[in-house]
Amino acid sequence: MTNLVTDVASTVENHPEATAIAYDGQELSYEAFWSQTGQFAAGLDAAGIDPGDRVGIYLPNLPQYVVAFHGALRAGAVVVPMNPQYKSREIGHLLSDSGAELVVTLADLVPVVGSVREETAVETVVSVGGDADESIAFEEFLGEGEPSVVERADDDVVCQPYTSGTTGQPKGVLLTHRNLASNARMAADLAPDGTGVGDRSIGVLPLFHIYGMTVTMNAALFSGAAYYPLPEWDAQTALSLIENEELTIMQGVPAMYNDLVNQPEADEFDLSTLRFVNSGGSSLPIEVLRRFEERFELPLYEGYGLTETSPVTHFNMPDARRVGSIGRTLDGVDAMIVDTDFEPVERVPEGPVDESETDLDAITGELVVAGPNVMKGYHDRPAANEEVFTEQDGKRWFQTGDIGYWDEDDYFYIVDREKHMIVTGGYNVYPREVEELLFEHPDVADAAVVGIPDERRGETVKAFVVPTPDAAVTEDEIREFCLERLAEYKHPREVAFVDELPRTTTGKVQKFELREHEEDAAGAEGEEGEEVAE
Repeated sequence: MTNLVTDVASTVENHPEATAIAYDGQELSYEAFWSQTGQFAAGLDAAGIDPGDRVGIYLPNLPQYVVAFHGALRAGAVVVPMNPQYKSREIGHLLSDSGAELVVTLADLVPVVGSVREETAVETVVSVGGDADESIAFEEFLGEGEPSVVERADDDVVCQPYTSGTTGQPKGVLLTHRNLASNARMAADLAPDGTGVGDRSIGVLPLFHIYGMTVTMNAALFSGAAYYPLPEWDAQTALSLIENEELTIMQGVPAMYNDLVNQPEADEFDLSTLRFVNSGGSSLPIEVLRRFEERFELPLYEGYGLTETSPVTHFNMPDARRVGSIGRTLDGVDAMIVDTDFEPVERVPEGPVDESETDLDAITGELVVAGPNVMKGYHDRPAANEEVFTEQDGKRWFQTGDIGYWDEDDYFYIVDREKHMIVTGGYNVYPREVEELLFEHPDVADAAVVGIPDERRGETVKAFVVPTPDAAVTEDEIREFCLERLAEYKHPREVAFVDELPRTTTGKVQKFELREHEEDAAGAEGEEGEEVAE
């Protein structure tokens, strides 16, 4: 293999008239799409972008994103995807750290790029959706002719997404042509009989995130399916699009499926054309899965992956599914649960275990993975690379930071993130276990659990709960509900009702924001107390 975009070229050759992208009532055939990627590559060449140079894409899900992404690949460039919700400070770090020389963005976001331009290597800004000062309109940037695909080696970097940065500055993840191509092919095979011509995939996952990039966009384009991008998540819009366009495949995150479950009018939509629905990005609460399957009469399959693994490593295949598990490893991917000495932890006979009656510390360890989809490393972070990689038995293992266990049938189960674990009075509490229980309460629409400082116990458990509409549940009722079903040290001693949880655009709860909110509140109370004492 040379350049992963050659997989798209094969689709174009085999299915030139099939729809590649459909957006806002307009359809772009594979032949027309390929022509536009060539014009974008020609524009990059005219702008002085050489193979290996970084090209930033600072856009929501739009056809221009797909064209710019694959056009950059045709030119041999490296794509730096950026969240369009990011502000100057955030994109300033991504642009300066990556060394990107060209950015494609919305006309409305050109001033944001301009505000950090002097401290970066950016020389050219391409605007989408209107004219903007100090930029070139996307249509004008497209060059003439269609240059040949620039050959790249398997281990050449093709994409440099950034981790979410919940702890410290975001790190650039170096993903190679081999990483993305191998995982897109794996992802295309997850649906029964694989993804193919005639499938229509809804693009609700943001393309700046590896899940949307690989599992939705590239898997569709590698297979001849049609990709239907949505610039932002809206449950009603998604339901309408699925019904009106008779879409067949949906990939989403748990928060999206929870939104669909809680839509009052969801039953009015016909989703019968959907043949494959999966969830990833973060742990899927079993109660959300149960409610979704009951309401829509569709199986919801869960998988697992990380930005650093391109992303998918595990999946519950339609013919090999175990609820509560992240599934088995994909072909070519190896995984283990290891202890602090990097020795495999003994497997349980069959999962999932009853976590409320199991000593999780005795069966859990860190999930480590190896395979063709594992990143080359972090950009300019040698210390971080040394910390997350372990060479053993001729394999290069990536340490995920996720705590879990495995069973004798090769199914894996994630308990929680290592950094999320709460230690209260010497006992370990895994927030996900408490969150799973909270979702079972009929008056809880959404929930998150974090550890907060406690003078006596070191930490204690606090639950942030989004109640269902018109619910009259109290804090005491939530506490008692948990206390009746969990060990005493696990139940939330504090409960806060909130209108919504802070989430990333990929649906992950930003628990650091909840902790910061708690620390700010505690600080304010302390200051108030001192003032009164005076």
